[in-house]
Amino acid sequence: MRTRVFAVPAIVLLLGLTSYAQPKQAELSKKESWMTYGMTHPLHHIEATSKDVVYHVDIDVAKKEILNVSADVDVTTFDSGNSNRDSHAMEVIDAIDYPEASFAGSSVTQIGDSLKIAGKMNFHGVTHDIVMMALPRWTSDKLEVTGQFDLSLTAFKIERPSLLLIPVEDALRFTFAVVFVLR
Repeated sequence: MRTRVFAVPAIVLLLGLTSYAQPKQAELSKKESWMTYGMTHPLHHIEATSKDVVYHVDIDVAKKEILNVSADVDVTTFDSGNSNRDSHAMEVIDAIDYPEASFAGSSVTQIGDSLKIAGKMNFHGVTHDIVMMALPRWTSDKLEVTGQFDLSLTAFKIERPSLLLIPVEDALRFTFAVVFVLR
């Protein structure tokens, strides 16, 4: 009988520790998160930003470890501050037929202070493996992740727009800052 009395608290304690160590999804702070793409032409550089990217992250809070990531964005939410330029960009990427871009992480590897994040990017109806680098910053109540990656327009079957018969560079450079609230 005495063994039973001690067994119940031990089981409750083990269950509590197990649930604490399991991965959880952190809550995205949309007001603090954004993504920007940059497109370069020999005559000028264009940047457009979206604050409507939906990021998901699975984390182990106890270990301060990111286990998996994903992101989705409606491509029409990117704003360069010039509505004519944004309309043309939406034509170039066929936003009516392909309004969503998404990333599904397959691995997150800690390399020093940085993260190497690999996964599949779906953009313009084409899916490719990509790798991006990011820098996490943990505080007691937040996880902030900043990083960048490049996408090739031609790899995603997008014709490079031209100005004065000169096409833009093939690489779109994306930068991002994501903030998650830890609870």
